[in-house]
Amino acid sequence: MQISAKADYAVRALVELAADAGRPMNCEAVADAQDIPFRFLKSVFRELRQAGLVRSQRGCEGGYWIGRDPADITVVEVMAAVDGEFFSVRGQPPGPAGGSGAPSPVGELWEAVESAARAVAARTTIGALAAAAARAPRVPDAARAGRAAAPVVPA
Repeated sequence: MQISAKADYAVRALVELAADAGRPMNCEAVADAQDIPFRFLKSVFRELRQAGLVRSQRGCEGGYWIGRDPADITVVEVMAAVDGEFFSVRGQPPGPAGGSGAPSPVGELWEAVESAARAVAARTTIGALAAAAARAPRVPDAARAGRAAAPVVPA
């Protein structure tokens, strides 16, 4: 299973915005704080804005704000906003047929994997991730690339 860079960056950007929801952040500041390529993040923010997950304002007092209460934004919603389908098998939604037209154990497996992954992403909110990030020690920039983060998923 692979999470797209777009989904990863979208979740990380929203966590950054949720950490200080009282003020706008410009795209450069979010990109720098989360080590996200600036140009790519601009396109991600465009999709998040269209989905109502961020608000934006132009000008010197402008930037991006989280669009709703972070406790009400789930990771599955963010992934759907930037990637469309949450999970696919060879470009198709998983199902009991597994792409063959007839029910199969492999198709049922992919359906179960999708269901389990969706359940985790649906119960994990941007607010919970932001709260966990606030408690986590900051890793110096030089060490970031080789860091292995502990999972932060609600039980």
